[in-house]
Amino acid sequence: MMRYLRSLEVKDLSLNTSMISLGSCTMKLNAATELIPVSWPEFGGIHPFAPSSQWKGYQQILTELEDWLSEITGFAATSLQPNSGAQGEYAGLLTIRAYHAANNGAHRNVMLIPISAHGTNPASAVMAGMKVVVVKSDEDGHIDVVDLKAKAVQYKEQLAGLMVTYPSTHGVFEESIKDICQTIHDNGGLVYMDGANMNAQVGLTSPGFIGADVCHLNLHKTFAIPHGGGGPGMGPICVNEKLKPYLPSHVYDVPLHAGQNGQSSAATHVHAVSAAPYGSASILLISYAYIKMLGAEGLTKATRYAILNANYMKARLEKNYSILYSGSNGTCAHEFIVDLRPFKTSAGVEAEDVAKRLMDYGFHAPTLSFPVPGTIMIEPTESEDKAELDRFCDALIGIHNEIRAIEEGRSDKTDNALKNAPHTQHVITAVEWKHGYSRTEAAFPLPYVKESKFWPSVARVNNTYGDRNLICTCEPVSSYAEESVAN
Repeated sequence: MMRYLRSLEVKDLSLNTSMISLGSCTMKLNAATELIPVSWPEFGGIHPFAPSSQWKGYQQILTELEDWLSEITGFAATSLQPNSGAQGEYAGLLTIRAYHAANNGAHRNVMLIPISAHGTNPASAVMAGMKVVVVKSDEDGHIDVVDLKAKAVQYKEQLAGLMVTYPSTHGVFEESIKDICQTIHDNGGLVYMDGANMNAQVGLTSPGFIGADVCHLNLHKTFAIPHGGGGPGMGPICVNEKLKPYLPSHVYDVPLHAGQNGQSSAATHVHAVSAAPYGSASILLISYAYIKMLGAEGLTKATRYAILNANYMKARLEKNYSILYSGSNGTCAHEFIVDLRPFKTSAGVEAEDVAKRLMDYGFHAPTLSFPVPGTIMIEPTESEDKAELDRFCDALIGIHNEIRAIEEGRSDKTDNALKNAPHTQHVITAVEWKHGYSRTEAAFPLPYVKESKFWPSVARVNNTYGDRNLICTCEPVSSYAEESVAN
């Protein structure tokens, strides 16, 4: 069993191998110190509906975590119930709807959403029973304030609010964010802030400070719970004073939020959004430990380093690649977008080729073609040191050199390391090698790769063919019939 698990482990390119540079979805260090308590039966063995007298210690942890998250976001109260960021969006929008309904605004169902928003935003708005109206972006990637103001006035009588990501999905701080929030409030709406990019805010600014009314927090991003792999996420929502009465409730006899003394009337609260009153409560221990150990100073330093690291990488890479968006001072927030579209014309190289070639360099590709097709979005976080940032930059610069070789005719336009990537160990060690570039160029493009080579398990696959054609890998029904007859 151990050997089988080890065989699976070596197939996995994860944070113990190299940095995971996914933009928009923060992928940061999950320290063992934070993870260990989740395995303790004192926490993991408590049933979600156990009598409150049996989880007083848990309640203290949840109460402190709620207080910390409220302080970090500049809000009055927090609900730990939502089990994911998308569920947090849904829960936050339900509080907005409940508030409007209680204040003679049940007809308010129009939600303004910038075109650069995460795809879950419009989906959540529709699920919450709202009509989506898209707001344009200007040529610099910012929200088009003129368009936003025009639509806020146009839908003034039906306006429920605005969903906004700050910093934006384009990797820039919206410099007009306060004006944007005020515009929505002036026209009777409320502001929901998507907390996906909170890793660029903690300790420096907050949703409450910029004028938002509610936000969700991806604890599986900013606050260090492991991200991905099918495990539970957490997307608590934080609200201001006027939305506090509308936080998610629960039919089970527990306080609506851990810091509450006794059960209050749930008449104004929205219904439960998760089966358990505090979502995946055991993994909240990770975020609790993360905040407790870093403290206010450490959390702020983490944000500063996340922004610094992104701008350092941007400064190195913009000599070889076009960086799509930046603020008025030429800097990005905690992530940035690299434009790969010009290479399709000059060398026949697409973003997908760069993404697959990065495997040969020992890296997981950044976010591909979101929010702009033909680009990659890079977010280094504060977890990586300068040596690792340089290693990733060296890989992308190495790939740019390979693209230049195609442009200059030194490499074939179809038979090159980019178009054939990734290269598996089976391909490299095969007796026959028919390519116009060497095995070394394919598998060990830079010296550091030789020190710790990660071998992709599968070579290039036809993505679109797999999407369009259902392929069954099980045995045909006839084989079961034959077996039945034989027995």
